[in-house]
Amino acid sequence: MQSGVVIKALNSYYYVQDNENVVVCKIRGRFKKERFSLCVGDQVEYVLLDDGKGVIENILPRHTLLKRPLVANVDQVIITFSAKSPDINPVLLDRFLVLAEHSSLKVLICINKCDLDDKEDLTSLIRLYTDIGYDVLQVSAKHHIGIDTLKTTLTNKVSVFAGPSGVGKSTLLNALDPNLNLITGCISDKIQRGKHTTRVAELLPFSEGGFVVDTPGFSFTEFSYIDKFELGYYFPEFEQARNICKFNSCLHEKEPQCGIKAAVDEGIITEARYNSYITILSEIKNMKKEF
Repeated sequence: MQSGVVIKALNSYYYVQDNENVVVCKIRGRFKKERFSLCVGDQVEYVLLDDGKGVIENILPRHTLLKRPLVANVDQVIITFSAKSPDINPVLLDRFLVLAEHSSLKVLICINKCDLDDKEDLTSLIRLYTDIGYDVLQVSAKHHIGIDTLKTTLTNKVSVFAGPSGVGKSTLLNALDPNLNLITGCISDKIQRGKHTTRVAELLPFSEGGFVVDTPGFSFTEFSYIDKFELGYYFPEFEQARNICKFNSCLHEKEPQCGIKAAVDEGIITEARYNSYITILSEIKNMKKEF
């Protein structure tokens, strides 16, 4: 029995990396009967056949699972936006943060193309998120700003890069490790949005050790599996104020004596973040009505 990590899944075949070798594997039928979803990032044990292919016999326990996109054993999520072209959309950033918080993963907010932005506007936005407790790193793939710092953060970890199309995730990864040689896209002049150059989630060996995952743009913004009563727990700054709410089932929307709404009125919680919460809450409630 040999062991490795699933780096890619395609057409019912699983590509398992064992040291420096990649073995194409099929999975035992019993896993299909159990409806177990083997995914990228899973640690597996397999038997090597005479033809050089393998059969996966065991799937080892996961320590984390990112649900959108589906990747196992992730150490951290690098939520990547660009300072300009396209501009940062704070509401969209909050959506990505909720998904990362739901998976209980370490988060780094990475702002690419920092050389293009009005520093004052960017500083204000960064302060908002650092005050909440998030780490924020400014980089420029084009001018190699902050690349060495980011490289250190990625070393010997499984890191998922997530963010909207066109912010330069693939370009940034190429700057971090030219051996990745990822295909990059361009920004549409009309809609200021990038073309999707990444189609599937795939673990890419990182030259400094570990793996990186470049995810398809916008694949990370679905909330169908989040309960409306859980949502407030994925906004870290809500924690203390939530304990002041009169009702344990408070959704912080229309209820009286709500600690969250009081904190917004007092400026303890920003109105922008609260509005993001209400927008996502509305989406979740509407999803439940459709079923």
